[in-house]
Amino acid sequence: MNDHYIINVGRQLGSGGREIGEKLAARLGIGFYDKELINLASQESGLCKEFFEKADETASQGIIGGVLGMRFPFLNEVALPATNCLSNDALFKVQSDVIRDLAAKKSCLFVGRCADYILREHSRCVNLFVSAPMQKRVERLCRMHGIDEERAEEMIEKSDKKRSEYYNYYSYNVWGAASTYHLCIDSSSLGIEGTVDFLKDFVIKKLKLATDDL
Repeated sequence: MNDHYIINVGRQLGSGGREIGEKLAARLGIGFYDKELINLASQESGLCKEFFEKADETASQGIIGGVLGMRFPFLNEVALPATNCLSNDALFKVQSDVIRDLAAKKSCLFVGRCADYILREHSRCVNLFVSAPMQKRVERLCRMHGIDEERAEEMIEKSDKKRSEYYNYYSYNVWGAASTYHLCIDSSSLGIEGTVDFLKDFVIKKLKLATDDL
């Protein structure tokens, strides 16, 4: 019997969701995947990672062009034919295959990228969503990036729109809605470390994990 388990973390920008996910994975001793998926998808497909960076958590918008045009080649430096266009949907499929492959091999924590939907048939998944009040999110971004509140609010608005459109498009669920996840949590209530502790206990109880090695 496959005893691998999966944790999927959705998050609002500025909520600390990525940091929480990374620390939770470390506490549980499992693989952590966020931006790392871009490199893995690039290696798996043989496509230059700029394709995946441009399409990262972006809903389908037809053929990838614009900044990329069709200039970026395969990793072996053979240019893509003009007729061999890649849509965001095609890149989503490649990344989805990478996520499924990782989940089949070992226990993992995935951040974003519709991993909860992609792995919806996995028998041992915990789907989490990390949020925080707007002011807390703004304060965190200002502190992390050395920007003013106006810029932080712009980043949050853009990110929320992009992530919700991506998630809603590919999953047919609602990004951030309580009914979509097993647990939604406001990270400002307990702080980063407290939230990690709480989520670790939740995961252990939900999946009935043995705690001897944790």
